[in-house]
Amino acid sequence: MADTKEHAYELIDRLPPTQLSAVVGLLEAMLDPFSLANAPVEEEELTPETAAALERARASLARGEGIPHEEILREFGVKK
Repeated sequence: MADTKEHAYELIDRLPPTQLSAVVGLLEAMLDPFSLANAPVEEEELTPETAAALERARASLARGEGIPHEEILREFGVKK
């Protein structure tokens, strides 16, 4: 376990400061999974561009133009 911790420390030391907050958030969620479930939902306003992109994506899915999950997994070499 000491080797694993040391490796984790080395990886953290190599991260740029902008990514450290994401790692801290992940570690906190792993240590207290209910904190994430109980966190307040942050509402973001959609820009008109984002709303239009979402509508195009939903319409594409409704026409059956989506990519099956299995195909994406295969593309990334992930096995179920």
